[in-house]
Amino acid sequence: MTAGPGNPWDPDPGRARERTSLAWTRTALSFAAVGAVMLRKDVIPGLVIMCTAPAIWQLGRLAHHHPGRLKLVTATIVAVALAALVVTLIS
Repeated sequence: MTAGPGNPWDPDPGRARERTSLAWTRTALSFAAVGAVMLRKDVIPGLVIMCTAPAIWQLGRLAHHHPGRLKLVTATIVAVALAALVVTLIS
């Protein structure tokens, strides 16, 4: 049998969205924590990382309610990668 919403043997139907939302929240919290730790050594890169945390969290929430969410998720990943590159080049 295959897992899916129509399968009565599926142990976790419909929880994929919730897990994805929690993953976005964990990612945003991780960015905030890393930014806070970086503030001790380098203020500017730490602030850049901390400022991306709310944006990541909000984009994660929008990704589930937006019809073109694949484009939104792709844009978010590119933006986070660019922010990480800038922080790496600054420090």
